[in-house]
Amino acid sequence: MPLDTEAPSRPTLRRPVLRTLRIGFVPLTDAAPLLVAQELGLFDSVGLRVALSAESSWAALRDKLAFGALDAAHLLGPMAIALAAGLAGVKAQVVVAAGLGANGNTVTLSNSLAEELGRFTPPLSAAAFGALVRRRAQAGRRPLTIAVVFPYSSHNYLLRHWLAAGGLDPDRDLRLTVVPPPMVAQRLAEGVIDGFCAGEPWGSQAAALGVGRIALSTGDIWPNHPEKVLAFAADYVARDPDSATAGTAAVIAAARWLEEPANLAEAAAILRRRAFPRLERGVIAAAFEGMAEGLPLAAPLSFRNATLPRREQAAWFLRQMRRWGHLPAGISDSAALAPWRQDIWRAAATRLREPEPPAPPPPPADRLEHA
Repeated sequence: MPLDTEAPSRPTLRRPVLRTLRIGFVPLTDAAPLLVAQELGLFDSVGLRVALSAESSWAALRDKLAFGALDAAHLLGPMAIALAAGLAGVKAQVVVAAGLGANGNTVTLSNSLAEELGRFTPPLSAAAFGALVRRRAQAGRRPLTIAVVFPYSSHNYLLRHWLAAGGLDPDRDLRLTVVPPPMVAQRLAEGVIDGFCAGEPWGSQAAALGVGRIALSTGDIWPNHPEKVLAFAADYVARDPDSATAGTAAVIAAARWLEEPANLAEAAAILRRRAFPRLERGVIAAAFEGMAEGLPLAAPLSFRNATLPRREQAAWFLRQMRRWGHLPAGISDSAALAPWRQDIWRAAATRLREPEPPAPPPPPADRLEHA
């Protein structure tokens, strides 16, 4: 598709082409801004050569970013905190230059577990799920196994918040495990897990295969919560800040394009071609259309308003990491949140004449964190 650099939705920043910028991603619908930016020539239009690298797991992506095999990545927000703190023995400084999306994850349960719950209309309440877990425990049945995609992920902390609101201790009343996103539907089908919290399209894929039912979205827990971020290695930003700004501009332009209803069919086609060649188009399109198993989501996947990285939103995830004992007490808030910077976004937005997005809704109330 030819790139119209005069259209207001296209970046106008131009610069000499330098070396290839290596960006990693995990195949998920919210990687769309990166895939669209490359497919539509938006990176080219700002003078960047970009190589996108699909990674099989968040751990693989983290390690490549931390040890220099990638210059930037589609990253879990809490992973930037974990890297700053050196959790799991991997320490690296990254710069969160932009958000890549809001919402976009689902909590999907096995058919047998959904049957145990009885008839319910999504979103499933935390109280109903908590009551089921307690009934199972009283009957002497095994604890449920629920998968998240990475220990330091929005999925883990939003799920934990929801479970605690239902009166459960996630570390005592259930077994939480980690399964890479592309494998969650298969593990559910095999009976290895009883449910999962993962980014789309994997909840929709499990439903399409007839092996699970979507119970709620993470947007039902925190409407319009921040999801993945565009994170650059800090030394890359220091070495070539103009390339980081250019890449961020291309991503903001892609987010603009993704918000246009007329582009959603093409967006789904791009994702199928570039990330999910084995999935049906309808499974991929569901998140773009704001649907889950044919029902509209109250807080669907969105892109443009999520592009400004907000430290105050990241602070909610930091509080959850402290609450669940995932962060050493000696790590200060300022050090943990240092990756979140707005200067790169603002420089890119100025060149695009992109207005600052409206302030997002607040995170879940603290009183629920201790329910």
